[in-house]
Amino acid sequence: MYCMGVQSVMEQERKRNLKLTQAEKRKFEAMLLAKRSEILRSIISMEDETLRKEMTDLSRLPIHMADMGTDNYDQEFTLGLMDGERELIMEIEEALGRIEDDTYGICQGDGEPIPKARLRAIPWARYCVEHANLREKGLIKRRRIL
Repeated sequence: MYCMGVQSVMEQERKRNLKLTQAEKRKFEAMLLAKRSEILRSIISMEDETLRKEMTDLSRLPIHMADMGTDNYDQEFTLGLMDGERELIMEIEEALGRIEDDTYGICQGDGEPIPKARLRAIPWARYCVEHANLREKGLIKRRRIL
């Protein structure tokens, strides 16, 4: 009986240590905002480069078919990168929303606190490592985003 009480107290203490303070939340918010700005600059740069390339390509007509294939591949590759960056911006926006509604740092899968080390590495993390691993292995169904 005593052992169970000690374990319960230890578990409560562990959770209390994982809980984020307001100062820590502000720090994570600053990290998220900085990352969002960095990604937006990257997207703008990629868009500008793609547009600049398209404008200069018009002056090189006629184009060899192999050059057209390479140019199309480069453009598709850039568009794929931009899509990935946009998805990350959505993740960041959702994390900023969780800070606002005071659910930031709580695993959306099991309701447990996400360790601060994970949040420092991936500030937009929505799941603790254990839950994320289960999801990656397909042991937990992914939620559908509409």
